[in-house]
Formats: sequence, structure tokens, C-alpha cells
Amino acid sequence: MKAIPAPDFGIARAACRRPVAVLMLAGTLLAALCAVLAGANPAAAHAALTASDPKDGAVVATAPKQVTLTFSEQIAVGENAIRVLEPSGKRADTGEIREIGENGAIVYGVGLHSGLPDGTYTVAWQAVSADSHPVSGAFTFSIGAPSETTVAFPEQTAGGGVVGVLYDIARYASYAGFILLVGGAAFILVCWPRGVRVPPLQRLVVHGWVTLTAGTLAMLLLRSPYTTTGSLGDAFDLTGLGLVLETKTGAALVSRLLLLGAAALFVAVLFGTYARGDGTDTGAGTGTDTSTSTSTSTSTADAERSEEGRTGRKDLAFGLAVGGTVVAAGIAATWALSEHASTGIQPGIAMPVDVLHLLAVAAWLGGLAALLTALYRGPAIERTAVRKFSSVAFGSVVVLAVTGLYQSWRQVGSWSALTGTAYGQLLVLKVGLVVVLLGVAWISRRWTAQLAEVPADDTPAPGKAAKSDSRKPSRKKAAAKPAGGDFERADQLARQRAAVATAQRKKERDADPQRFGLRRSVLAETGVAVVLLAVTTVLTSTEPGRTEEEAGAGRSAAAAPAGGPAELKLPFDTGGENGKGTLLLTLDPARSGANELHIWASAPDGKPLDAPEVKASFTLEDKQIGPLPVTPDRISAGHWSAAGVQVPMPGDWQLKVTVRTSDFDQTTVKKNVKIG
Repeated sequence: MKAIPAPDFGIARAACRRPVAVLMLAGTLLAALCAVLAGANPAAAHAALTASDPKDGAVVATAPKQVTLTFSEQIAVGENAIRVLEPSGKRADTGEIREIGENGAIVYGVGLHSGLPDGTYTVAWQAVSADSHPVSGAFTFSIGAPSETTVAFPEQTAGGGVVGVLYDIARYASYAGFILLVGGAAFILVCWPRGVRVPPLQRLVVHGWVTLTAGTLAMLLLRSPYTTTGSLGDAFDLTGLGLVLETKTGAALVSRLLLLGAAALFVAVLFGTYARGDGTDTGAGTGTDTSTSTSTSTSTADAERSEEGRTGRKDLAFGLAVGGTVVAAGIAATWALSEHASTGIQPGIAMPVDVLHLLAVAAWLGGLAALLTALYRGPAIERTAVRKFSSVAFGSVVVLAVTGLYQSWRQVGSWSALTGTAYGQLLVLKVGLVVVLLGVAWISRRWTAQLAEVPADDTPAPGKAAKSDSRKPSRKKAAAKPAGGDFERADQLARQRAAVATAQRKKERDADPQRFGLRRSVLAETGVAVVLLAVTTVLTSTEPGRTEEEAGAGRSAAAAPAGGPAELKLPFDTGGENGKGTLLLTLDPARSGANELHIWASAPDGKPLDAPEVKASFTLEDKQIGPLPVTPDRISAGHWSAAGVQVPMPGDWQLKVTVRTSDFDQTTVKKNVKIG
């Protein structure tokens, strides 16, 4: 295959000087900023609430000494992370939060003041889970009997509102910037070294660096309000920023900024020294010499310099590849060390796997963006470069398949969690998008194969080239003084000729059906990749399916009694006319806390018996609790119901039901019911 002659990149060389200088300055300033942040305060998968004591909705006879919360994984608790509020809104807890280790469970407790009044208490908690995401919630319990409370659940919780939206945007921008930076640079070094001097590709990589840096800085500033108050005004609170720097996530973000300083120097060398070396190792001089010996010695010297140039360029390319890989892996590790991979089972394996997964995503999707840029905005790209990227993309897909399979098993854990949790459903959507992306990539690979089958020399024919070149305006001619001194008219004509020449070149380029088909398929790939990146970003902020399912199972085991709702049949006889019948009672879910009671009364013939009055009570004799009265509401003839029936604690409760069939005839029947 014949190489396409290198186009004139003189403009590109001049254009790259400014971004290179800006990147070097930005890298230096970024390193200084990180040093200031690190010295500002020297310090050193979503958690779910699975149980509590007292339970949600429970009614206890006496005030407990403490309130305990059990979580599915480790959390970071700070001051006021757990608050217990009286019905009046006054703090009922001492504020001293301690971790209680109970059989490996993650339990936190807060002490309560003595002499608390009866009524309904609100427990509100807010913390940061080990995978960096804020978690919060609230529930109520009652002492003695339920009462009205002035405490309102907060409308704005940590991780939500405007701050949550901005933080999610910054997270998405960070992932996108990482993919463009790493994937674009890898495409240039591995697939198309000549692309180092193509301005659109330079801008792609530089924009990736800027986007990743801006996203990281935004996440660092928004981290404090994102995990605490939810107020955008706290983004520039230095106290909150100092507390963030003490956390694992804060350390990861600062480390990412330091690595981005090194990445700025890498990009500066790539588009500076390495770009200037492109094309300087091509052969010796061709001038005419009068002396044969002088010509021979000059040719030998030029050949030696050319060989040294090629060797130096290869060494520089190798150094950039190794250094760039180390920096890229370090940036990817800042995600692995602070998010889902760092928690749960097998974190020692999950974190390196996550780094490989992110690098493979960047090589594939970032290279795809670079290829799309080269096809639409750059000069004619060599067929060999497209085929090299096809091989890189295939290798990336293999790595993604292996690492993604492991991550799916680790985060989901079961088929039920795959279809029954938000994380599992998003994962299914992600897999579907990957399948679509692979289908479009297969079409692109076919276009690439067809490119390889056509003649290698895709330069215009001599006559065609001359014709095309004749349309290209000469800057010197345009700058010459026209007849009559009409410089404005001459400039206008030059712009028109340039536009016509550009349109003609685009038309000739688009006339190649293979390249046109490849551009369309790569554009489709990129569109699917953008949606895939959005789904992946949402996935990183979603509670893993394994954690959600285990937390739900823990709550169910703690809340639901064996056997489910209780059902009782009680015959009765008030002694008067039409005083005989049967009561059918259901208590759902027959556990401590709130229950729903239904009572149906029927006559001996099975027809509803509409008694004037029905009431009930619960008594726990061994604990000397009760009777707790219940007055159900009449729903229809022979049917009464009461919602929110509070049973304080588990035990063998005696249920008494009083039925009045007339002004003088009534009776009370009783039966024990097991409360879980």
C-alpha cells in the first residue's frame, strides 16, 4: 500500500504553539493549586438502612436509652449525622454517635436524654456511603402512644436539587473529558502518528483535558453541599472544602488534579516536540553540487541525521506511550479508589479491573471520536490508520467484555436483582446499547475492509489535481495591489474562490463511496456512544443491585413476621334477638408498629350483620401493657376497618372485641394473636 503524500501542516504547527503554551502554563498553575489545597487542611456502594431499634412505626412503652441504625455497608458519619427529635421539634439525642459492632453488622447508635415525654419521635439520618454517594432518610417511632408532631421531613436532601444536578453534570463531563483526552492521544500515537499535526485532533485532545479539569474542579467545590446541606451557596465555603479534603473522595479529586498537571505536560510534548519531529526524517537533500565528493559527503551526513531523527522520534513515541499510559491509569484509579469498586466484595480485585475497564472504554470511544474528527475535519486519513483503530477497538471490546462480566456479577449478584432493581435495569440497558454499538461497528469494519480492497493511491489524478489546484487561490496574488486599488473587491473575490475550492475538495472527497459509508457508520457509532456514556454515568450514581436486594431482604426479615397477616374467627352471642353471629378479623401485617384491622360480622345464615357498634382492644398481659383501645370505622353493612393500629412490640397479644347488637345487648369475645 502506497503512503499518501503528507499535506502541508505548516499552519498546524503554528496553531499548536498557542495551546501547547497554554497547557504548560495551566499544568503549572494546576499543580500549584493542588499544593495549596493539600496544605489547606493537612489530614490525612451506596449504604442502605437495613434495620433500626426502635423500628419504623413502633410504639414502645418506655423511652429507650438509645436509637440504633444498621446499614448494609460502612458509612462516614459526622456531627449531627443521626438526630432524634421530640414531637415539639426539640433534640432528644445527646449528639454522641458511636459505632457498635454486633456480629459483623454495621450498627451506629446515638444516646437519648432521660425523662422524655410520650409521643411520636422523628429519627433523621444523613451520611456518606463508602462509595462516595450521600445517603439519608427518616422514620418515626412513638413512646407510650402516637401523637401529633411539628417535625417535618426535609424537602431538600443531600445529593438532590440544583446542587445534585450540577454535580451529576460535572461527573458526566469528567468521564467525557477523560475519554476524549486518553482516547484521542492513544489514537494519535498508536493508529495515526501523522494526526499529531492535524488541528482538529489537537483541539479534541486539548478540549478533553480542559473538560476533565473543569469537571474535577466543579466536583471538588460542589462536594460539600452535595453531601451535606444541598445549598449551592456553600460551594465556596472554605470550612466545608477543608472537610472534603479529609475524605476519601476529596483525596481522589485532588490526586486527579495533580495527575492532570502531568497530563498537561504530556499533551504539550505530544503537540510540541513530537509534532515538530514529524516529517523531518525524510531523506537527504536534492540540491545540485559541483563537487562529487562534496555531494557524497553531504548525502552521507544527511542520511545519518535522518537515521538519528527516526531513532529519536521512535524513542520519544515510546516514552510518550509509556508515560501517557501511567498517567491515564492513575487518573482512572481516582475513580476506582473512591466509587463502587472500592466497596463491597473483593475490592482488591475490583479496583484494578475497574481501571482496565475505564482505559478500554477510553481507547474505544475516545478513539472513535478521534476517527470521526479525522474523517470529517481532517485531511484524507490513511487506510492503515483506520485498520489499526479497528484492531484497537476489537481488543478494547474484549477487555470490556471480560471486565464488564466480572463487574456485573459483583454489583448485581443474582438474576432477580438484574431485573428487579434500578441498577440491574440500567445495566441491561447498557448491555443493549453495547450490542447496538457493536452492530454498527461491524458495519464500519466492513467499510474498512472495502477501503483496503480499492487501490492504495487515493490521491487525485495529475490532471484532476492540477484542476483542483488551479481553483485554490494564491495568497500572494490576493495580496497584490489590484488595478484601480479596489482592495475590498479583491478580498471578496479571494474569499469566494477559497469557498468554491473548499466545496470542490469536499465534493471530490465525498465522491468516494467507501469513505462516505465509513463516515456515516462512524457517526452512528459516536451517537450511540454518547447515549452509552450517559447511561454509564447514571449507573455510577445508582445503588448496586446486590446492595439493594440484600438491604431489602434485611428489612423484610426484620419487619415481616413468619406466617404473614393474622386471621381470626370469633363466634359471638349477645343474648338478644338476632344476637348470634361470627366475627372474621384480619390484622395486617400482624407485626409491631402500624397495622390495619378489618372486622366482618355475619349472621348464622351468612348474611352481613350490621351491628350498631363494634370496638376492640389489645393487651399484652405478661408485660402488663394495655388494654390499647381501637375504635374501627364502619365501611359498609357488617364491615368495620381501622388503619394505623399501633402494636408496640412483638408478643402473644390478647385481642378483645365488643359487639353491641341493640341498646341493651352486647358481648365481648377474646382470642390471642401472635404479633411478630
